[in-house]
Amino acid sequence: MNAPTTELPVVVIGAGPAGLAAAAHLVDQDIEPLVLETGVRAGAAVREWAHVRLFSTWGELVDPAAEKLLTLTGWTRPDPAAHPSGGDWADLYLQPLADALGERVRTGATVTGVSRAGRDRIVDADREQQPFVVHITCADGREERLLARAVIDASGTWATPSPAGGSGLPALGEKAAADRITYRVPDLKEPAVRARYAGRRTAVIGSGASAFTALAHLADLATAADGAGTKGVWVLRRGISGSTFGGGEADQLPARGALGLAAEAAVEEGHADAVTGFRTEAVERADDGRLILVGEDGRRLDPVDEVIVLTGFRPDLTFLDELRLGLDERLQAPAGLAPLIDPNQHSCGTVPPHGHRELSHPEPGVYLVGMKSYGRAPTFLAMTGYEQVRSVAAALAGDLDAADRVELTLPETGVCGGAGLFDAPDTQEGDGCCVPTPQLVQLGAPAAAGAVTGEAPAGGCCSS
Repeated sequence: MNAPTTELPVVVIGAGPAGLAAAAHLVDQDIEPLVLETGVRAGAAVREWAHVRLFSTWGELVDPAAEKLLTLTGWTRPDPAAHPSGGDWADLYLQPLADALGERVRTGATVTGVSRAGRDRIVDADREQQPFVVHITCADGREERLLARAVIDASGTWATPSPAGGSGLPALGEKAAADRITYRVPDLKEPAVRARYAGRRTAVIGSGASAFTALAHLADLATAADGAGTKGVWVLRRGISGSTFGGGEADQLPARGALGLAAEAAVEEGHADAVTGFRTEAVERADDGRLILVGEDGRRLDPVDEVIVLTGFRPDLTFLDELRLGLDERLQAPAGLAPLIDPNQHSCGTVPPHGHRELSHPEPGVYLVGMKSYGRAPTFLAMTGYEQVRSVAAALAGDLDAADRVELTLPETGVCGGAGLFDAPDTQEGDGCCVPTPQLVQLGAPAAAGAVTGEAPAGGCCSS
């Protein structure tokens, strides 16, 4: 880079765990960061699931460079063995870290476009010598353009949940039924939210940790004095196998195992029925206003009052459209990273540590990190994100030896779904079997006992 460009800051998009850690590592490398956060406070996305407890412990959720910066302020690290909620993580770590970074963090600043100054994505001439130009919209509606020496996109995927439709597109009628559909695990401690689900029939679409959480919460509501009549309908695109509920008591992450056991108890005790092999094609409105889910095979489920769609997340790439990105055609992750995180081959514990080389693009100086780097892959690790930004910061500082050095040892099972809300596939390609004919199963009934205990019914294997 030429001298004027190196004097510019590195723009970091998103003041979440990965973005703030990136800023801390840049400061540690004597590089000035500028963090742009669309929310009014740091960790805005995390705060939206403040009521959910993480699988990970505090010991796995604090970045080393961030802790170094926080220690200068007198910050005390929480108990490393404790499991915080999303709200704890935001209030006790992310906000203090943003405060320590001071004016390097701008809130209420939404990035709407990134390009090279004076160069759209077509132009080759002198391209790499030009700084990046970052277009932002402020909370008051003003527009600004900032120059940057590099751009680190840590904006995550929280704002773009996947739809209910089994094809990856919204189901027919899904948008029109938005008043009865949510794409988040509801906080049933909030009175208004609780009243929305109490005594009602709710479909939960999804097969990962999010669905486990929602099923467990609905079961708790069903047993409460104000929740009589609450019923869940668990809609799975695959069948039920021995791995459907995770590792249970054998899980090396006890909090994750307990969540799977709670979901299993919910269906065994009759608080939820399971519909297997169901891919949603349409959402229709019944005469009484309730919703009817219609499958690709023509099946119509009984009406439900509410639908909770928990089918994963996907990256928003629209504001990066003028940059030359090298993305995997399936996962929408950096091409060098995609083979390492393919959910058909890897679980969270088998993804190797990686850094700037796997995260690089044909456009030098731009990096997607954190959840966004995984595209549509679900098994992200908080610690992996911290290693990513350490490597990227070292590379931007010109220390390629440090950037290429692996400084992370993961537990064998990994620390999946940092927020406790990101779906993970419960089978890998070639594992588990689907029931031969998709059907409604009450898991507490004798006919389904084999499926719950892991005895796969007869039938061929199929993808999720």
